[in-house]
Amino acid sequence: MQKILVAGLLALLAAHAAPATPPASTVDMNVLQLQVVLDRLGFSPGVIDGHSGQSLTDALRGFQESRRLPKSGKLDATTLEALAPYRNWEATRKLRLTPASLAGPFTDPIPRDEAEKAKLPALNYRNALEALAEQFHTTPNTLIALNGGDTLLVPGVAVVFPDALPSSRDYKVSDKAWRARLNSLNVNADQPTAARIVVSKSDHVLRVYDMKDQLVAQFPATMGSKTDPLPIGHWTIKGISHNPDWQYNPAILKRADKSDPKMRIPPGPNNPVGVVWIDLSKPHYGIHGTPEPSEIGRAESNGCIRLTNWDAARLSLMVKVGVPAIFQQ
Repeated sequence: MQKILVAGLLALLAAHAAPATPPASTVDMNVLQLQVVLDRLGFSPGVIDGHSGQSLTDALRGFQESRRLPKSGKLDATTLEALAPYRNWEATRKLRLTPASLAGPFTDPIPRDEAEKAKLPALNYRNALEALAEQFHTTPNTLIALNGGDTLLVPGVAVVFPDALPSSRDYKVSDKAWRARLNSLNVNADQPTAARIVVSKSDHVLRVYDMKDQLVAQFPATMGSKTDPLPIGHWTIKGISHNPDWQYNPAILKRADKSDPKMRIPPGPNNPVGVVWIDLSKPHYGIHGTPEPSEIGRAESNGCIRLTNWDAARLSLMVKVGVPAIFQQ
């Protein structure tokens, strides 16, 4: 196996990613530990990167609501007390790379043109660095900052990752490919059961409530744009598709070239809808993953609700057909 530096893979990833990957930066370990705790409790900060920001503030507000605390979005005294049972959770884990963790398959480069994508058998991760980052709910830049650019991505090398490891991998799913995907994304098999989900346009989050109307999970989300606004209203979940392909249909995509033909875009984590599609009663709308997790809550969508791949996979274990999905301002 060719020995490749992490920094070299970052350069390859930046060359083909859209938008370009920013330079590696330092990591605030206190922030990283808080992000890890909130992520493992189900109040996702999006990517775990050791940086404060709106997604972390929103995650704190979700945690506070779940504990019936004032929703300040800050680490005030009552919030610190509520987080005290988790203060010994480690921010990172050092794990040795294995041949399986570096094996792929990979798709590099990934073309920008939809017609060229349609010719491919799958839209896998571009390389091992991107795959490892998504596996641990982080970014390639964060792995660079935690390990240094001279770290070799070869079997046997010990690498520091955010501690996104689940407490259970006992997935109650029959689809072997989907079970493997859940495992590769470090999704915890133990998830709460959703009685309803609420998508808030103003807050840029998706909230999950149980039968007691208790907030049990929250995920940052990208939803709609000026040309494809979020469809405000009450909908229901119609079905769940694992490892889906995507039907590129210019007739229903407002920003598409209407002269383009319909095309099937192959499945994979770099598919436009990521690793899962949760279909809604609103025709052509769904909740799904994304090929660009760092853009969640920032970039626009075609009206659908985008989550990181790991959050979309988590949500798919919480919901079932018929669960109400309320979209509000």
